[in-house]
Amino acid sequence: MTTLPHRPHTALLVIDVQNGVMVPSSPNREHVIANIGTLIDEARAADVPVLWVQHQDEELVPGTEIWEYVPELKRLDSEPLIAKRYRDSFEDTDLETVLAERGVGRLVVTGAQTDFCIRSTLHGALARGYDATLVADAHTTEDLTEYGAPAPEQVIAHTNLYWNGQHAPGRKGGTVNTAEVTF
Repeated sequence: MTTLPHRPHTALLVIDVQNGVMVPSSPNREHVIANIGTLIDEARAADVPVLWVQHQDEELVPGTEIWEYVPELKRLDSEPLIAKRYRDSFEDTDLETVLAERGVGRLVVTGAQTDFCIRSTLHGALARGYDATLVADAHTTEDLTEYGAPAPEQVIAHTNLYWNGQHAPGRKGGTVNTAEVTF
């Protein structure tokens, strides 16, 4: 249903599953990483593009251990790596070009942080004409309650609820669990 003409394909986005982002206190960390691993395997088996998004800033410095992807997930050399500096994975990156080259109009979104890069990318995708499906059990966030945020479990639950009904003319959002993802 994407509004992007001639883009019938789907891609899996793996956003910021980096050592310094997927902190030990992230809810369901191991389960989320395992679900993302399952989706990567399924996407590869279905010949669906897997695109890796990797944040960098003054804390996540390229080449450092905390900037690296978690060791449980392995990117293939043939899979694009999108370097980003802003929360929206489209903003000032080559993500749109990579998706256009592959005829992608639908995104399946996983990763971290739910309340920052995941939500920003979902909105960025929808605003740019993509259908964007959030995998409800394949994203997480850190505990930011000391800054006034709700508990991370509430952030995740609210984002799943909020995105489940998201849509725009000719585009749709939605959530599914890992077991329900179709490529």
